[in-house]
Amino acid sequence: MFSRKLITIACACSAMSATTVYASEQSKAQGFVEDSSLNVLLRNTYLNRDFNDGVNDAKTWGQGFIGTFESGFTQGTVGVGVDAFGLLGIKLDSGRGRNVGSMFDTDSDGRPVDDISQGGAAIKVRFSNTLIKYGNQFPSLPVLAYDDSRLLPQSFTGTLVTSNEIEGLELNAGRFTGDSPMADASRDPNRLKSIDVVGGSYVFTDDLSSSLYYSDVEDEFRKTYVNLNYNIPLATEQALNFDFNLYHTTYDDGSVAAQNSGGDGNNDRNTIWSLAAKYSIGAHAFTIAHQRSSGDAGYAYDYGDGGNAIYLKNSYYSDFDNRDENSWQASYELDFSKYGVPGLQYKFAYVRGDNIYSTTDSDSTEREIFNQLSYVLQNGPAKDLSLRVRNSIYRASNNLGPDLNEIRAFIEYPLSIL
Repeated sequence: MFSRKLITIACACSAMSATTVYASEQSKAQGFVEDSSLNVLLRNTYLNRDFNDGVNDAKTWGQGFIGTFESGFTQGTVGVGVDAFGLLGIKLDSGRGRNVGSMFDTDSDGRPVDDISQGGAAIKVRFSNTLIKYGNQFPSLPVLAYDDSRLLPQSFTGTLVTSNEIEGLELNAGRFTGDSPMADASRDPNRLKSIDVVGGSYVFTDDLSSSLYYSDVEDEFRKTYVNLNYNIPLATEQALNFDFNLYHTTYDDGSVAAQNSGGDGNNDRNTIWSLAAKYSIGAHAFTIAHQRSSGDAGYAYDYGDGGNAIYLKNSYYSDFDNRDENSWQASYELDFSKYGVPGLQYKFAYVRGDNIYSTTDSDSTEREIFNQLSYVLQNGPAKDLSLRVRNSIYRASNNLGPDLNEIRAFIEYPLSIL
């Protein structure tokens, strides 16, 4: 009932505002076949986690094939189309005891499977600038965001309404009842009951935007998200940006997410926010950020709302989202295009968190050093081939988490078939 009301409201708002908007996207439809596209992303992923004990290190290497088909829309007042995807992941190297579970699922003997595959499709209907999609899809909202940080992407099954009837304003409402993780070919192995989402974002000016979202994961939590982003141009190639993000979570009684986040599962609450100030000058960018978590439990996500539903600034290997945690970040970015190497970028970040709730007499701390180098070929036969290597050095006290040195390497090559 909740989701039906949300979708009805979204559609009604779209219809009422249709006379005050910019040109209708549906009026530009060329046809189901004419606007179709077929793409394949080749992704090679290597993940190495060294836990500094010489025993439990995890190493996994795989090759992924991510095929996506997007049809155009039939012409007319209401357009109809279909989106589909096919996923295949092949294990190149790993083994029992050293598999990274988020890359490949394991069999009954604890060994990583040799391959995983999955396909899905969604039907889409568009009128004016409002799109309704039902089926298997990749939602990307602050309170429902699919994870694509390993070999194959996570997907969800459900309905999502996206309305852009007023210029600068996007409204979203939907309901999803299936969650397929990155390393599992099953449609819904975690048995998601339902997640309802509603919200939107608005661009006031080129330099000021905001968003507000709400979600309800059945039997787990209800979550509100707020964002405000403000950019101040200072001079030629200089700008100062402020980005504020906040989540407020009310956990259901007996919530597994709450218990796994330091609560007792008895109607726990959490509020977490981050504020980042970024100064850009030419090829350089410097960021200082503060993040603060408070309440009866830490911040929890990926319990039906996706492995990327954490739009917070201090999220790297660690998310620095524990109960009562305060964290600071200092980071630096360099764009080598200013020095004659377009496509090459580097980022460094140091994050430290303290005041973390602990059952011992002393508070826990954690810290991370993050480095990432990426390069995208700009021309030639292998144009758009990208290479990315990231390294995290993580340390924590009071058994908060295992110390580790992590390396992730990605090679991606997009192919346009149609």
